[in-house]
Amino acid sequence: MNQAQHTLMIKAEAQRLGFLFCGIAQATFLENEAPRLDNWLRNNYNGKMAYMENHFDKRLDPRLLVDNAKSIISVALNYFTDQKPLDATAPKISTYAYGTDYHFVIKEKLALLLQYINENIGEVDGRAFVDSAPVLDKVWAQKAGLGWQGKHSNLINKKAGSFFFIGELIIDLPLTYDIPFETDHCGTCTKCIDACPTEAIIAPYVVDASKCISYLTIELKDNLPNSFKGKMDNWMFGCDVCQDVCPWNRFSVPHTVPEFTPHPDLLQMTKQDWQEITDDVFGKLFKSSALKRTKFTGLKRNIDFLN
Repeated sequence: MNQAQHTLMIKAEAQRLGFLFCGIAQATFLENEAPRLDNWLRNNYNGKMAYMENHFDKRLDPRLLVDNAKSIISVALNYFTDQKPLDATAPKISTYAYGTDYHFVIKEKLALLLQYINENIGEVDGRAFVDSAPVLDKVWAQKAGLGWQGKHSNLINKKAGSFFFIGELIIDLPLTYDIPFETDHCGTCTKCIDACPTEAIIAPYVVDASKCISYLTIELKDNLPNSFKGKMDNWMFGCDVCQDVCPWNRFSVPHTVPEFTPHPDLLQMTKQDWQEITDDVFGKLFKSSALKRTKFTGLKRNIDFLN
């Protein structure tokens, strides 16, 4: 078999595993991204996420993560849902955190994809990455032809919008590479910039994470700055505003991933239920959820800040 056949087999298996899209890019040094990342960090747009300053070289060169890396297989997994909390006044959770932590779900699927490659194509060296290592996932997904980075910096696909997770397999197997997605279809639209409650999108394609509600409610471990009082738009974990207003998300369709189905009690919670939540209820609702990152004390901090 040749590279083209191997590529088709991998993409077919990725589809069978439930991935929305699969694209492949050549593992090379990200020359154009180096000054952008450096400028972003120099402006302290990473807030107190000091880990973003680590492994600068690895973020730009995947060959430092996997010896002799040849290919980066980027996959997307849909998490969009039309399910909403019954109480519209209840504090809000980003849609991506409704079900099982996506890190676990995607890592398992990528492990199966790597196993398939080893069993059906040949033994390869490789690693799976899901938003937990120095990999510029949106850059590689764009290079793999999956979409473009919108003005809110999220990856957008013309057929599916932006409500999807991204993961990668970096392997030492040469494959047929997709054409990078180089067309920007945002045009003159500024809906995400205009709608951001905290004005975190300081310029098209530039997000000051230290102002982002997702950063404030998840990453920031200190007390929330008083300057954001009344600007949180009732979000207690994450934020979907820039995606909710994006015209491209009219093409989003509900996911078919069982693991992303919310806990039966989650959408039943009222505003009062959240205000009175206990550590025990928190543990039951979010036993395997990404929301556990805030811990009970962090979530309580966020809820109290909204009142």
